[in-house]
Amino acid sequence: MPTFPDDVVSAVLTHMNSDHRDDNLLIVRAFADASADAATMVSLDGAGGYWTYAAVGETRALTLPWSVAITERAEIRREIVVLYEAACERLGIERRPH
Repeated sequence: MPTFPDDVVSAVLTHMNSDHRDDNLLIVRAFADASADAATMVSLDGAGGYWTYAAVGETRALTLPWSVAITERAEIRREIVVLYEAACERLGIERRPH
């Protein structure tokens, strides 16, 4: 699966873990564990995104596939938005405009 350059991955992770901490937690709660109380995006590649999260005093991992395989940097944002919107729908939360 295509891997993005380290600087691209680092920039996305910094953005997600600084500006979208709540979205990380929302995604984890929707797709892994509703009791999660912290979540961090730790990696990504052309196949999906990778998070670690804390729940019930344990650290766990979550891998979520993108809706399609991706190869371009611009596609990363689109796929994270797809996950965010699906998480909102799954949890019955109104999503914010993008």
